[in-house]
Amino acid sequence: MKKILLLALAAGGAVFAKKKMDGSRAEAALWAEATDPVARN
Repeated sequence: MKKILLLALAAGGAVFAKKKMDGSRAEAALWAEATDPVARN
């Protein structure tokens, strides 16, 4: 029983970490777009 609980907890932590990483990557992309230098001709 303890092994199953530990496995479920580890899987939940992995899902949480992946969502957090994806969110930070999306936010970084937004910042890169917002601060992209404007080419002036």
